[in-house]
Amino acid sequence: MASATPVVINATTKQTATLIFLHGLGDTGHGWATAMTEIRQPYMKVICPTAPTMPVTLNSGFRMPSWFDLKSLEASGPEDEVGIRKAAENIHALIETEEKNGIPSDRILLGGFSQGGALALFSALTFPKKLAGVMALSCWLPLHKSFPSALNSANKDTPIVQCHGDCDPIVPYKWGQLTASILKTLVKNAEFKTYRGMMHSSSEEELQDLKGFVEKVLPSK
Repeated sequence: MASATPVVINATTKQTATLIFLHGLGDTGHGWATAMTEIRQPYMKVICPTAPTMPVTLNSGFRMPSWFDLKSLEASGPEDEVGIRKAAENIHALIETEEKNGIPSDRILLGGFSQGGALALFSALTFPKKLAGVMALSCWLPLHKSFPSALNSANKDTPIVQCHGDCDPIVPYKWGQLTASILKTLVKNAEFKTYRGMMHSSSEEELQDLKGFVEKVLPSK
């Protein structure tokens, strides 16, 4: 599904769950692998795919790892609809591969940061089977005008934790708040967490909150 082999960290005991985490623009699967290893449980396999390399309009056509083309970082700006839908299909295929390997979809957790978080949200809300949960960090909901009709009702009850720093200079905090208000109309269990002074990054406090979320939505079997 991607131009590079995903970073895979196998479970340290019998695997009963999978965590798939999608990096931000210009990064690779290695960027978040260590952090995800710290928050996962021993029975979880972690998969951190790397996005394909493509020209990105926002960066003057410069080629870099990107899940889809980014045309603007304005809430009402033009979006790469074809690219977003194709990227979501690839994530769905990744989930389905885990299912074929014996992990049910409701034991699969999807997460991502920035552009990866945007794709994780879109992929989860359009997936036809229930997932364990979604971790959406410093991101937004792409193609938000296509909802609620694009929503697959299988994931109406799926827990979503959305985290955003209130000093984010890249994906503005207001955009995170707008996304949170949209999610509240679509799903029953979405939580929005604000991190004071955090920019377009992560923090120890955020990772601890994510660890708690993982333990709650994917307890041991």
